[in-house]
Amino acid sequence: MDEEADPDTLNVNSVLAQESSELFQVLKSQSPAILIKLCQIMPSDARRNINMDPSSCSAAAVTEHIKVMLEYFRVANHADCCNFLQSMCILCEGIPMRLESRLMSVAGYANNVSENSSPCGTDGKSSSPPSEQQLIKRPRIDHWEQYIAAVMRLLQRRWERLSEHLARDVQPENVWVRLRTANRGRDRPDQTPGSADKGGRTPEPDGDYGYMDSRVTLETFLQGCAGKVTVLVGQAGSGKTLLMSCLGQHWAHGLGPIPSSYLFVLQEFRQLNVLSHPLSLSELLFRHYLPLEGGNDEKRAIVDYLLSNPEQSCWVLDGYEEFHSKLTRQEVQRELLDPEQPLPVADLISGLLNRHLLPGCTVVVTCRARDVMDFEGISDKVGQLQGWDCHEIKEYVDNFFQIKGHSANKAVGMQAADLLLSSRHLLAMSSLPALCNICCICLEHLLLKGGDPRATQILEETGSERRRKAREKEEKGVQIAGGGRGEEGSIGGSYAQSRDQGRRRTRGEDIMMDGTNGRGQIPSTQAQIPSTLTQVYLTILSAFLSRDPSTRGGNDEPKTTPQSFVCELSQLAWKGLEDSKILFMEEDISQDVLDFSIRTGLLAQVELRREDGILVNFYRFIHLTIQEFLAALRIMTSTDVSDMQLKKRFSLRTRWTTKSDQRTVFTDSLHLYVCGLASPSCTRALVQLARTSGGTGGQSWVQKRQTLVLKLLKNFCHSNTLTGPKILDLCHCVQESQDNELAKQVVGTRPTLELRNITLLPNDIDALAFVVNSVGDNGIGLDFGACSMELECLDVLPSCQFIHYLSFRSRKYGDKFAEKLSSILPKFPTLKKLEFCGASLTTTGAASLASALQNCPNITEINLSDNNLKDGGIKHIADTFTKQSRLVLVKLGQNNSSLEAVDYLIWKMSSCLNIQHLNADGKKELTVTFFQNSDLNRHITKSEPTISLLNQTWSKPKMQKLAKSLARCPALSVLDLSSNCLGNKGLKKLLDILPCLSNIQEVNASNNGIGMEGAVMLAGALCSHNNLTQIHISHGEREQVILKFGPDERDDKQQLKMFRINNSSLTPSDTTQICGRLVQCRSQFELDLSHSSLPDEAIENLVKVLPKMASLQRLNVSHSITSTAGALMLVRCLTVSQRVTSVEITPPIESFIHFDSVKTEQARCRLTHCSLNGENLERLLEILQQGPQLSDLNLSSNQLEDEGVKCFLDSLQKLKITRYVNLSNNGLSQRGLLDVASTLCTCNNVSSVEVSLGAEERCLIWFTQCEGCVKTLSVSESSLEHDHLVRLAEIMSTCTSLTKLEFKNNLLQSDWIEGFVKLLNSSQRGFSVSIEEQWIRSEKAVSLVCRCLDLSSNIHTIRVHHNTLHLSLMKSTELTSVSLVDCAVEGYQLASMKSIISRCPLLTELDFSHNSLGVEGAEFLCSVLPSLPNLTCLSIGSKEACVTVVEKLSEALLQAAGIQCLNLSGHVISDTAAQIMTQMWPQLKSLNLSHCEWSAAAGLQLVTALQVCVSLEGLCLDSLQLNAESSVCLGQSLRNINSIRSLKLNKIFTVMGPSEANGVLDLLNAMEGLTRMEEIELESWRMGDRGIEQLTRLLPMWTELRKISLSKNLISDQSGDKLLEALKSCSHLEELRLSSNSLGDLTAARMALVLPSLTRITVLDISENRIGYEGSVSLSKAITCMKNLTKIHLTSIGTSELCAVAASLTHCPLIQDVGLGWNNCGDYVAVELARVMPLCQKLNRIDLESNTVSVFGAEALVRALQSCPALQLIRLWRNKVSPSEAQRLSLRDRRLNFSST
Repeated sequence: MDEEADPDTLNVNSVLAQESSELFQVLKSQSPAILIKLCQIMPSDARRNINMDPSSCSAAAVTEHIKVMLEYFRVANHADCCNFLQSMCILCEGIPMRLESRLMSVAGYANNVSENSSPCGTDGKSSSPPSEQQLIKRPRIDHWEQYIAAVMRLLQRRWERLSEHLARDVQPENVWVRLRTANRGRDRPDQTPGSADKGGRTPEPDGDYGYMDSRVTLETFLQGCAGKVTVLVGQAGSGKTLLMSCLGQHWAHGLGPIPSSYLFVLQEFRQLNVLSHPLSLSELLFRHYLPLEGGNDEKRAIVDYLLSNPEQSCWVLDGYEEFHSKLTRQEVQRELLDPEQPLPVADLISGLLNRHLLPGCTVVVTCRARDVMDFEGISDKVGQLQGWDCHEIKEYVDNFFQIKGHSANKAVGMQAADLLLSSRHLLAMSSLPALCNICCICLEHLLLKGGDPRATQILEETGSERRRKAREKEEKGVQIAGGGRGEEGSIGGSYAQSRDQGRRRTRGEDIMMDGTNGRGQIPSTQAQIPSTLTQVYLTILSAFLSRDPSTRGGNDEPKTTPQSFVCELSQLAWKGLEDSKILFMEEDISQDVLDFSIRTGLLAQVELRREDGILVNFYRFIHLTIQEFLAALRIMTSTDVSDMQLKKRFSLRTRWTTKSDQRTVFTDSLHLYVCGLASPSCTRALVQLARTSGGTGGQSWVQKRQTLVLKLLKNFCHSNTLTGPKILDLCHCVQESQDNELAKQVVGTRPTLELRNITLLPNDIDALAFVVNSVGDNGIGLDFGACSMELECLDVLPSCQFIHYLSFRSRKYGDKFAEKLSSILPKFPTLKKLEFCGASLTTTGAASLASALQNCPNITEINLSDNNLKDGGIKHIADTFTKQSRLVLVKLGQNNSSLEAVDYLIWKMSSCLNIQHLNADGKKELTVTFFQNSDLNRHITKSEPTISLLNQTWSKPKMQKLAKSLARCPALSVLDLSSNCLGNKGLKKLLDILPCLSNIQEVNASNNGIGMEGAVMLAGALCSHNNLTQIHISHGEREQVILKFGPDERDDKQQLKMFRINNSSLTPSDTTQICGRLVQCRSQFELDLSHSSLPDEAIENLVKVLPKMASLQRLNVSHSITSTAGALMLVRCLTVSQRVTSVEITPPIESFIHFDSVKTEQARCRLTHCSLNGENLERLLEILQQGPQLSDLNLSSNQLEDEGVKCFLDSLQKLKITRYVNLSNNGLSQRGLLDVASTLCTCNNVSSVEVSLGAEERCLIWFTQCEGCVKTLSVSESSLEHDHLVRLAEIMSTCTSLTKLEFKNNLLQSDWIEGFVKLLNSSQRGFSVSIEEQWIRSEKAVSLVCRCLDLSSNIHTIRVHHNTLHLSLMKSTELTSVSLVDCAVEGYQLASMKSIISRCPLLTELDFSHNSLGVEGAEFLCSVLPSLPNLTCLSIGSKEACVTVVEKLSEALLQAAGIQCLNLSGHVISDTAAQIMTQMWPQLKSLNLSHCEWSAAAGLQLVTALQVCVSLEGLCLDSLQLNAESSVCLGQSLRNINSIRSLKLNKIFTVMGPSEANGVLDLLNAMEGLTRMEEIELESWRMGDRGIEQLTRLLPMWTELRKISLSKNLISDQSGDKLLEALKSCSHLEELRLSSNSLGDLTAARMALVLPSLTRITVLDISENRIGYEGSVSLSKAITCMKNLTKIHLTSIGTSELCAVAASLTHCPLIQDVGLGWNNCGDYVAVELARVMPLCQKLNRIDLESNTVSVFGAEALVRALQSCPALQLIRLWRNKVSPSEAQRLSLRDRRLNFSST
């Protein structure tokens, strides 16, 4: 508050001296003309040296002259000083109002200047201020001050009216406000006035307010609000309006935070709602705030002054929640609004708030919490009014009953206070002043009138007009005339109570209902509080109804009936709710109801001024909750409210506010009352009202409406999208309904109720308790996060039973909170988990909690992280460990603790045997894990305790103390000391204590600055500590040092240890020192130096020491070799150590050297991806010649090119190689190819050469140790020229043992091939040539065949299949076979072959299958058949059904008496052809009629004719349509043919119908005489157990059986077992195909017993069966014995556990094809296959499609492929490898196939 000066007590000179600094600043901002005028007031001699003209002197000189002028007048006489100050006030602009008022108060007006003033001016004449400015400025100030004085009187009268009946004084210094976050726009300029503008007060720091969980008084909160926008938030009834009126009253008396020199404008938004037309700022002030009696000049003067000094005005805008409009957000850069321009009220208010109107003025706004979002970016400070505490409530109750004047007022007041404090609902309501008054009225009713026997009677209406008017007059004594807003400003609703009313009422007043669910009212000594909020409001309604004096009755007046009034009031309340209306006009209410409502106090009168200035009476309910409760009564009792309207209004309330929330003036309590009225206890009262309302509703209707409410509530109970605030509101609703079943449904799907960022009151906890207690023994959790919670809430919390989890997370919770919590924790017997984290707990609070936790026997988890416990607090908690037998986890991180706490916990670990793990990560994490007590009691094997101490700050004493502590924990199994800066010295200390840790399994010392000296120490420790098995050291981005331990096996030299040092720079000396220590290791070990930098000198030292490392098993130097010279030094290991089994050097990928324990007979060498130039290659060859015998040598990808390869080949005979040499990817050309091919001639032990110069360059030389072996040359994709073919022909001529030549896609032309064939010289033993080219098709294929036959007389057989020409050459032989199969030949193209074939009478075989022969082809055959007397085999199988071919051929075939094998598959055989063809059946030994089509008659004839085929050995009838008759005939035919060796009857039962099962058995029975059977295929017969039983009787007779296929049948696991048992007698069996059946583990187990005896099996297919893990193990045992197995298919067999199967393949040296697709196999299987692949030398295909192999498994396969040159394909489609990774892996090796084809 300003300290206003009394002009009579202050000397004008002293005032000038006090304000000189501010006057100086004012004068500096004035124009030179004004300064010159002021200077002229001084005498001429005094201003002789003063020059105020800036054009003739500097700015600094002007500043100095101003100071001289002020100093002159400071000591001048009184008159001159007054004259100067008066002139300043009139001439100068921008003088702050406070300063100007003070100057004028001490200097007086200009015409009052003392006549004794000194002369001034140069001429000695008096120079008075200009009269024009005096006439303008001074009157403007006068009118301003007069208007302020009028406003003061207005606000004083307003306050006198409001405070007349207050029950307690309003003291802003005792009203509490909690600060909230204010989001002020960053780009809004700060217009807070300076210290001068605020009367010398220190300005409050600018900036946004962050969240502060602290409260201040209202007086403190408003300090510094000048020039800012301040928002005061409060609930309905919290007294915001009364406080704003009090603020105005204080201002009027010169008190409070608003200076009295300011204009104080108090406007209510409900009044502003009346103003519908645009108006100017002047109209708002003088028409709708305080009208002026003066004219327009006065108004203009006041407005002008206001516009010139906007910072001298304070605008209090009360009740924003009632504003019908919404604020508009305006741009900061927008121009100021024109105050004279009429604008809508909303725009005027928005202009004030956005600083576009009166910038710099003070604005105070009151609103509800949900409306704060509208002020985001506008407000500078936001505070929320706090409710009354228990002390304030009790004080108010005492005052209330003292004012009543009861004879026993003190005793009644005490009893009322006790009752109120014992009720959660009344206590919560009473925190708001308005509701506290209502509660007192309710208590008065219960205590003083509760025993009235007429409580449940319905009273009749009575009362005379005279008495009604008298009572109305008395009641109006407590109303606010044009002042207060609704319930917040009402006397009876906030802080006040009418004294006269209290004296009028007697104890005999009647009520409509008692508010206690229909029970009779209780006398004052036995008063009870209703259990729900709804019942409380029923009682409140009864209390107000009882206030009507007419209910007392009398001899001259009838009794009144208040129920009808309640019905009409409820209708009014509902209509207001629907229209968002809280003010009602007289015409909205019937006069009788209005009179009754005024008498009882349910309605209050409000005066508002219309736009024309006339005062009008409005009426409102005394509180919004009363209106909402009455509206709820309307909903539940009137048929006028539809179900749809109810559903629309029924929604849960959230306490979080967003910008999108719909604005409403109500408190959103309607749904609570509706839920409460849905309780059966309220049915009687509702039915009573429903009948009174005159509607059709009765008890059934009311109950129906109650059922609907419960149904809506049930839907919310089942919702899984409710936020914490809505869940809490749901709990309130369920509590109101008193429905336990609904309570169970709330918690049924919510194991934990999470509440976040909301303010919790005791009644909230009470609502939670009602719901939580329904859960029973299932238990539930409560999670309070950042919730504002008073300590009283904790008093209520124990009422929540069955709590197993409690969580408190907020900085608001400190030691006092913890102390309070500690007092209630033992009251939760089911509590298992407690979290008190992210709070403000210290050692004191921890001690409290520790004491309480000892009384919580079932606690398993404690989380106290992110507090401020420090060491002492952690020790308090640790001391409880031994007393908590069920503890599982304790979190104590982020508590500002030191190593002292960690050491204490380690000490606890040694004494507390149930501690399993201690994890301390710097200041971030401190966790203690415990063994479960059940495991300890049952003596179940448990893991040993572990310790992790990360990111600690060590000193030498601390390290020594730690070592002592660790030594006391011999049971410790894992110790993590990473990130602790131990260094080499700390490592040594650690190694010294290792012997004390007898059970240690792992020590992690990563990120401790351990260098190479430490690595040497660790190498020594690996040798000296028997239980130390692995050491991992890495000096990469994250330093790693890990020690792993195993059992102490002192005599077990087979125990494999590991010393790994990665990502390090190893110098030669480092290598020598480390290896020197490892030489002493007696146990077998592996040395891993991968991913390090190994210079050549270091490698040289390593190679020198390798022979001394007698226990070394493997050396890993992957990604560590930087030069070819270094790689060659490692290859030299082959010569320096006889234990080396393999050297695998691929510097970019991996590099290993493997050792054996003894001398090896032969080794393997792989040196790839090196640059082997001439010198390096010579050095390599020299090493290899000195080394041992090699099984294989891989020199691929070494950039050898032709010269390097030629150099290597020249030394090939000097090398001792037994299997192969791989020279792939060395940049070979055709010249190099020929050099490699020449090795077939130059090296006797070379058995095969494979060369491809395509995209995947391939060059393999295979060796054999057998004398006189056959040799093979394969050339593909090499773009050969004619000269190359000539050279290859020469090689073949020279190499007499070359027996096979393969050309594939070499771009050979036809004439080159013909020339090549002509050059070939065949030996007596013969050889074969195959040439594949895409163009060898159709007519070109026929032409090529003809030309070859013309050019060479040594061709024994010639065949074209698809696009490959196959030649078999033998010296001095005749052509015996010509085949053109599936090569798109058409019949007419065969004419050119007629002459050639006619010249080959010894031709025995013709095969033109799968072409399009047509009529021309048939005619061709008819023409050549007579010339082929020796022809025994004719095959013309067709892809397309053709009738003419067989008909044309039938006659010719009769003439070919020598034909014994006939293939007519796929043709259409007519009846005529069938009749002719069957005549040649007797001469046939093999017949193929698969896929043929015929009529029923033809089919029957063909099948019947088979009976005469007594010599038939092979019969194929696949996919034939046999009817029942034909099937019978087939059986008869089979009985007559005893010579059959091969029988193929696949898919022949597709059209047999219901008799299919019998047909199967009949055919199987017909096979009994086929004792010479070698091959049988019965696929897709749908053969079941009976069929298999019959087949098992046949198998023992088929001793020569080589192949059996029973795929796609119905063979069960039991039948499979019998089938395998029967196969024991088939000792010649080679192929067993049983896919797509129902075989299981039983059959697999039988295979393990049977298959080892069937030693000739080469093919096993059991895909698509149901074999499990046990079955796969049985299969692996069987496979182990199948030495001749070449192909195994286990696709989709039902188990992913196929590692054993993969491992068993090592026993199958001939295996070529493995199928394991669609089994969900993972990396384990892939890794096992990778291990097996190099051992299976003939393996060429693996199918792993549709499994779960990841990049890890695929990488293993890629690595293994380097040792598998014969492997051609690995299918990996549909595995867990991303497309990008698949592409990367395919580029490394193209044999990996990730596509679907």
